[in-house]
Parts: sequence; structure tokens; C-alpha cells
Amino acid sequence: MVIAGHFPHLSFAFGLMGNIVSFMVFLSPLPTFYKVYKKKSTEGFQSIPYVVGLFSAMLWIYYALLKGNAMLLITINSVGILIQTFYLCVYVIYAPKKARMDTLKLIMLFIVIGFGLIVLLTQFLTKGAQRGVIVGWVCLVFALCVFVAPLGVLRQVIRTKSVEYMPIMLSLALTLSAVMWFFYGLFLGDINIAIPNTLGFAIGIF
Repeated sequence: MVIAGHFPHLSFAFGLMGNIVSFMVFLSPLPTFYKVYKKKSTEGFQSIPYVVGLFSAMLWIYYALLKGNAMLLITINSVGILIQTFYLCVYVIYAPKKARMDTLKLIMLFIVIGFGLIVLLTQFLTKGAQRGVIVGWVCLVFALCVFVAPLGVLRQVIRTKSVEYMPIMLSLALTLSAVMWFFYGLFLGDINIAIPNTLGFAIGIF
């Protein structure tokens, strides 16, 4: 990118704001888990968003470590790992047996097998900067999938002509987060950060 590296203060500023907004997004499910704790039941809530969130945070930290010069990615995703792990622990404690087993299978699939294979394959089959490129593309594709996922809710909103099933404040926070991380990636010259957040912003506005 032409502007990459020319505005280090701007990339730091947007990365810092991205950390703050993303931290608020990570905390947004707390009321849900407080209800789970009070009622001692998950009441049909699904665990997959939190497993996917944990997997995503681990991927971005691995990418940041390979790339270097991306400390702000490491800080927020380290916090994300702690928070998502807490959510999953609470979920596993209070979920019925079937949901608990399904969650443990998802953790095994995404965290142990999925992330483990990505690390092993990139460490043993690639060298140097090529590792960062490959992991960056994996992060990009996965981030795009995460941003596309809410389209199912949009379809329900259009069909029912009601926003009952759409968390407006969370949608707003995610849109704002996408803006911050887009500019962080833009000024850092990292397309793997900038591109998926462009889509995230567009979907958020829609």
C-alpha cells in the first residue's frame, strides 16, 4: 500500500481505539452469562459463537507473532482468549449433557485439531515470510466468514419485518470496530486486516 508506514501515529491511534471497542464487544455477552449463572441453565443458547471467537483470537495472535510489528493485535486478542475461555467454562458447567458434549466436540475440532494443524503445517511445510502470508490468508477468509454469518439474522429481520432478533447495540459496536481495524490495517499496510473489515463495515451499515 502506498500509505503503509507513512502514518505510524495514525495506525497506533486506530489500533488503540480498535482495542477499546473490541474489548466492549467481548464484554457484550456478560448479561447473557449472568442470566445463565443465576438460572443455572444455558436455556438453549448456542456455544459456537464463543468457540469461533476463541479460535479467531488464537489465529490473529499467531498471525501477529509471525508478522511482527502488530502488538495491538496481540493485546486485544489475548484479552479475547481469556474472556471467551471464561464464557465457555461457564457454558460447559451449566449446559445440559448433550449441549456440553457438543461444545467439547467443537472445542476439539476448532481449537485442538484446526488450530493445531494450522500451526504444525505452517511451521514444518513453509519457511520465513511465507508462513505469515499463508496464515494471513487463513485469517482473512475466516474473518470474512465471521462477518457474513449475521446475514442469516438479516434475512429473518426482513422476513418478519421486526428487529426483535437483532442486537442493535452489538451490531453498532461491531460496525465501529470494523471501521477502527480497517484504518489500522490500511495505515499499517496489511490487507489481511483491512479487507475483511471493509466487508464488516458494509454489512454493519446495511
